Amino acid sequence: MFSRFFIDRPILASVPSIMITLIGLVAVFTLPVAQYPEITPPTIRVSCMYPGASAQVVAETVAAPIEQQVNGVEDMLYMLSQCSNDGTYQLTVTFKVGTNLNMAQVLVQNRVALAMPILPDVVKQIGVTTKKRSPDLMLMIHLISPDGRYDQLYLSNYAMIQVFDEISRVDGVGDVFIMGQRDYSMRVWLDPDRLTSLGMTAGDVIKALREQNVQVAAGQIGQQPAARGVDFQYTMTTLGRLTEPEQFAEIVVKSGAEGQIIRLRDVGRIELGARNQDINSYLDGQPAAGLAVFQLPGANALATADLVKEKMKEISERFPAGLEYRMYYDTTPYISESIREVFHTLRDAVLLVALVVLVFLQNWRSAVIPLIAVPVAIIGTFAAMAVMGFSLNTLSLFGLVLAIGIVVDDAIVVVEATEHHIEQGMTPRAAAHQAMSEVSAPVIAIGLVLASVFLPCVFIRGISGQFFRQFALTIAVSTVLSTLNSLTLSPALCAILLKQRHAHRDPLSWIINVLLGWFFKLFNKTFDLSRAGYVQVVGKLLRVSVLVLVVYGGLLYLTVWSFGQLPTGFIPNQDQGYLFVVIQLPDSASLERTEEGMAHADKIV
Repeated sequence: MFSRFFIDRPILASVPSIMITLIGLVAVFTLPVAQYPEITPPTIRVSCMYPGASAQVVAETVAAPIEQQVNGVEDMLYMLSQCSNDGTYQLTVTFKVGTNLNMAQVLVQNRVALAMPILPDVVKQIGVTTKKRSPDLMLMIHLISPDGRYDQLYLSNYAMIQVFDEISRVDGVGDVFIMGQRDYSMRVWLDPDRLTSLGMTAGDVIKALREQNVQVAAGQIGQQPAARGVDFQYTMTTLGRLTEPEQFAEIVVKSGAEGQIIRLRDVGRIELGARNQDINSYLDGQPAAGLAVFQLPGANALATADLVKEKMKEISERFPAGLEYRMYYDTTPYISESIREVFHTLRDAVLLVALVVLVFLQNWRSAVIPLIAVPVAIIGTFAAMAVMGFSLNTLSLFGLVLAIGIVVDDAIVVVEATEHHIEQGMTPRAAAHQAMSEVSAPVIAIGLVLASVFLPCVFIRGISGQFFRQFALTIAVSTVLSTLNSLTLSPALCAILLKQRHAHRDPLSWIINVLLGWFFKLFNKTFDLSRAGYVQVVGKLLRVSVLVLVVYGGLLYLTVWSFGQLPTGFIPNQDQGYLFVVIQLPDSASLERTEEGMAHADKIV
């Protein structure tokens, strides 16, 4: 017998359980933590900008070429594009649930590269970015100036230079998006009347800006091969790109034949301002720069949020006076509270199981065995969750809570069967052998039946399937581990821990008997009375049911005998299905009519 081998070798019986527990403990610290399983399809976002273009122009010159190439990428579900009048373009490509985001990003980048040659030059210069992003917003960080010392342009620029890169490098962060971003730019406001009087156009000004605001490689003096006598080599540096409004004001936009010079300040004004002022960001009515932090798919939300908060504390130490940050939107506290409550429920369920076993079997040794067996199945389930790519979320942990009530039954069955044979005078080892010969088949059958109940949920598709899959597989795996544990560890523990009733009681048993002996006696009396009452009630109900059936049968027979009519029946017909026929016995004419009806049954539907 399979269990006999482990009963005779208790040390070997403990090896599988110890290995399962250790692997589960290692896996639980590597599992991602989230509020719910990943039910939303993964997305890849393509974004670019066409300064000065309207939504119609962006749709025709940028969106159309990119979408023609990206459309039909492997495992894609659908695309969603957005063109705005500020020249921005965003394309969100949604993939099937379970798609490898790294591979999806590579595939989308390859498709975007095919569209790059036909995009406008300005768009190519600014760049087209392709990022993977979880659609779930994890937290928001706001930079504010409580005393109003800094405006939104300064806050946005500081967030972009000092905060954006630091947060983007945090482990688990998928993307950081600055809401109401206003980058510093050199804005040139042209006077159309002045341009017309000078015979110029805006194109002439743009041409002059591109030609004179460049980074020039001026070369070197004395570079080899050099003439004899040149002992030194110097690298030439020039002004390069302009940074101040006064420098831009000196740009020559036109010169006359007689040496006249028209500078940029003559046809317009120059200021250092925000590149885009279409979107504003506020917090409690004050200008703010909001950084939306998105979680990387599959990352640990709690660990990622903690790292972001630690990083913000470190960055805030370098903030100038009058600048602070706030985190009012944070989804992780709810996740941590939900998981904490589930673990509390898990703890309460284990203690309740031990209390029930102690009250009914009234032996602390019998209560210890389920307490040892149940955690093995529960902790071992974490290893299976890691292999299947699950996360620690509300549904999977709730499945573990329900699994406690299922897995504890196997251990209780083994303990109760062994206790039963010990009460009949058998030694614990012999009682364990006899008990397992009786309950091994039922324990295996129960495990297989319970697993077969939940396993079909694996094949449910869609978002509902994502919810049910982790919940069902968690219970199924814990049930299988509990069955294995009940055939190996539980009977071995019964043979070691349980004692015969007439054996000398240990101190703990004596203390429990002194403290709870009165309660056990009262419970036993109450239980015996309840059981006796239950048996009496069930017996009376059974007798009443039999009497009702007899009376009903007699009345039915009398009704048929009195009125001469049998119950309605069905006669099969091969061509037309079933023919409804009523037979009346006493009346010969009715019999003739019935025979006539059966003769013409083929004509009746």
